[in-house]
Amino acid sequence: MSGMNHLTRARTVIDMETEGLRRMAERLDEGFIRAVTLLHRTLDQRGKIVVVGIGKSGNIGHKIAATLNSTGATAVVLNSQDALHGDLGLLSDGDAVLAMSYSGETRELLDLLPFIKRFEVSVIALTGKPDSTLARLSDVTLDTSVEREACPLNLAPTSSSTAMLVMGDALAMVLLEDRGFSEDDFARYHPGGSLGRALLTRVSDIMRADAALPTVHDAASVMDALHAMTRARAGACLVLTDAGKLAGIFTHGDFARSFQKDPLLGDKPVAELMTRHPVTVQADALAVEAIKSIGQNRIDDIIVLNAEGTPVGLIDTQDLARLKIV
Repeated sequence: MSGMNHLTRARTVIDMETEGLRRMAERLDEGFIRAVTLLHRTLDQRGKIVVVGIGKSGNIGHKIAATLNSTGATAVVLNSQDALHGDLGLLSDGDAVLAMSYSGETRELLDLLPFIKRFEVSVIALTGKPDSTLARLSDVTLDTSVEREACPLNLAPTSSSTAMLVMGDALAMVLLEDRGFSEDDFARYHPGGSLGRALLTRVSDIMRADAALPTVHDAASVMDALHAMTRARAGACLVLTDAGKLAGIFTHGDFARSFQKDPLLGDKPVAELMTRHPVTVQADALAVEAIKSIGQNRIDDIIVLNAEGTPVGLIDTQDLARLKIV
């Protein structure tokens, strides 16, 4: 095959899987609502979600369980073979079981199901065959069927496994919203890495303050502002009034743009070139709020205010990178 044929085939695979997902979305019905309700009730009653599947469905099940756990929905994966040799002990009355099999006739899973149903549990089937044995033995069935696999032989699980994965994501995300799971909750389960730091860290923890905060009076010159930025090794300078209130911000970007028009601007009042009404953030806000604001406003620096509206700090995008917040 030529290189172009490779690209054409790859796009066909992606298109086939995308089309399968679109049709699955159109088929969603009251069964999905019942599934979310069952899962929500299970978690409210201190139960857990038990995910079980064989082969590729089992692999997908591990990812679905990880997503549920990361969003505060306690989930475990039950190995079907180990379950018959003692691991059924992880199952308790009041749990919910996600049973996954595209054919709905997987012998290992069907052999296990009678033992699972000895417990007072709800069984939600994810299957591509809504009339299968698994579907008939379940309380709720979610249809993950596809017209054909993206495999050219129509054999390797591709479109079908993608559909099952996305259905699991849909369950997890709708359940997240239904339970009112917040950013603060998310932070509790993701303490490591840049995401966790951004969600757990307050603006006041990372801002430049006191001697590291470059400030000048609104009557100061451009040169005074540049000196203040140089001393603090910052890319911006706060411009304050006599009362210590915020008058504006002057950045290296402001200087560069003005310098092109007037190379002799050093003695000009900084107030003539500063940005009035700059973007600000509260000191007690989460760092993630500052990150969002910086991105949305396409700025490099954001001013930090206290509860009284007095400027107390500055956050530079370089600080975020250095602290591994982004």
